[in-house]
Amino acid sequence: MAKDRRGLFLNFFLLFLGFSLLTRFTLLVMAWPELDKGLWLFLKIFASGLLYDCAAFSYAAAPLALYLLVVPERVYAHVWHRPVMYALFFAAAFLLAFNLVAEYYFFFEFGVRYNFIAVDYLVYTNEVLGNIRESYNLPVALPLVAAGAAASLWLFGRRLAFCFADPLPFRRRVAPAIAALAVPVFCFFFLDGRLAQVSKNEYANEVALNGFYAFGSAFLNNELSYDKFYTSMDGGQAFKTLRADLAGPGVEFSGGGMDIARKIRARGPLKKLNVVVVVGESLSGEYLDAFGASKGKGITPNLDSLADKSIFFRRFYASGTRTVRGLEAITLSIPPLPGTSIVKRPDNGNFFSWGSVMRDLGYTNKFIYGGHGYFDNMNAFYAANGFCIVDRTDFANNEVTFDTIWGVCDGDLFTKTVKEADSDFGKGKPFFYVLMTTSNHRPFTYPEGKIDIPASKKSRTGALKYADYAIGQLLAEASKKPWFKNTVFVFTADHCANSAGKTEIPVHNYHIPLIIYSPAHIKPALVDTLSGQVDIAPTVLGLLNVSYESRFFGRDILNGKPEGRAFLSTFQKMGLLKDGRLAVLGPKKYLKAYKWDETGKTIVPVPEDKALQDEAVSFYQGANYVYKQRLNRLPK
Repeated sequence: MAKDRRGLFLNFFLLFLGFSLLTRFTLLVMAWPELDKGLWLFLKIFASGLLYDCAAFSYAAAPLALYLLVVPERVYAHVWHRPVMYALFFAAAFLLAFNLVAEYYFFFEFGVRYNFIAVDYLVYTNEVLGNIRESYNLPVALPLVAAGAAASLWLFGRRLAFCFADPLPFRRRVAPAIAALAVPVFCFFFLDGRLAQVSKNEYANEVALNGFYAFGSAFLNNELSYDKFYTSMDGGQAFKTLRADLAGPGVEFSGGGMDIARKIRARGPLKKLNVVVVVGESLSGEYLDAFGASKGKGITPNLDSLADKSIFFRRFYASGTRTVRGLEAITLSIPPLPGTSIVKRPDNGNFFSWGSVMRDLGYTNKFIYGGHGYFDNMNAFYAANGFCIVDRTDFANNEVTFDTIWGVCDGDLFTKTVKEADSDFGKGKPFFYVLMTTSNHRPFTYPEGKIDIPASKKSRTGALKYADYAIGQLLAEASKKPWFKNTVFVFTADHCANSAGKTEIPVHNYHIPLIIYSPAHIKPALVDTLSGQVDIAPTVLGLLNVSYESRFFGRDILNGKPEGRAFLSTFQKMGLLKDGRLAVLGPKKYLKAYKWDETGKTIVPVPEDKALQDEAVSFYQGANYVYKQRLNRLPK
């Protein structure tokens, strides 16, 4: 090893590789039960991982390379410079050790390396840091991280000392510095995440990545151009397919060929009922006995009892893996576009939405959230689309019995909702509320004494059971009110509790409930038509017999075609799910078809399913066109 500044650079490189290897091995152990075993796969994981480790280091080390190029020898060899470099080495080791712990928890929670969720965490530091404090044992984790950094400095101590022994003339520094600075430039232009696709098993692909590299990629690609990165077709043909899918009884298209504007004619006289939409945090279908719960029994007795008293949709799916994806689909009825949700994008107001339809009918619209609605830009989005906002800042001290960093408990949220309903009912106007709950979110704490699982256990099972308990209390309290008889309650989820899986879009991890309950107006029924969150608004409007001009991509499940479909997405990949089939679109014109076994929860690639693939392209290309051209924007 060189006994000059080149050796210092090399030691930082070895430190980075060592921690990256340890992190990858840790995630490999975590993913082991889900991995396909085989020496060749493991060799590919670690070979690909080495490539991304080197790429990630090149970005981080570029400033160090530039510094070592220009710092004069008299400064480099000065007595105070060595402890400064030791301190920098310790800081780097501390960061890498902390990252190991952070990646462990992130992988445990989401089953992936850092992605756009981690990028969001940089923006909403108050909630995220509070969540970390409440969820994880930092008094243990941080000293371990510091100990790991100290051990690294001790192990590299003698090697670092050698790096100050010999001088290095400027002319001999230039070539190594140019090489070190050229690598990140090369990686930026020529390396993407495709080389980490070492298997059809997504867990293996995630382990093969580097967390820092994945974070940087997510940061730079928060919104992806559909036209540039995704498969396209002739625009006229895309909209012809779209319009054929959206056609049905009582539908009359009113827009041009490159549009989906249409008049929806009601099936009967208008029912101006109140509507309360409860969007449950992480309310996975796998927890409900009504679905044949695979993760425990008796966790959601109130929701399970509602299944027999409501219209219960048994094959209903979330659009994405984030709260904003669910709210976007429910409110705008648009398939998920690549990148971040419309809720978080600029210029996202005055859209045609469920809220705009209700407002035109004379409803009072409110978005009611137990936390601070600046998180994920929710307040700004709903305020810009015709909703009044009720969030954490609107709760008086005596209205809060329990809260976490994410907001008040669901019981307090529902009590506040009943008060809002009382007030709006007293004004003689029907109301339309969208509620977003928080109790079923880590740290999974809730008021003691409400259920038979101690809150001190901080378990998802307990949080979910409490959330269900709060729903029971909401209905019990609402049933005493004069407005209850003329109110429709809609219970669904923003997304599932777990989005990770072996396949690129693990369909079973998108299965959520949809329950529409109004005992005085809605006859109970079981619906087995495949459907998703974009279908909620047109379906409820259909039940209310509303005639309106629609730009929804969803359709009335109860007055449509027997063959259903659902839209699913990750951050960069989008899927069209139909009975027994799945088409997936991704960047770099990626387009694949799969056979989907709903009973066995398996997905098997097929060589081609042209009809389904073309339909998927038409939907996502059409949705992108409508959004980019602002065809779903209301006239000012």
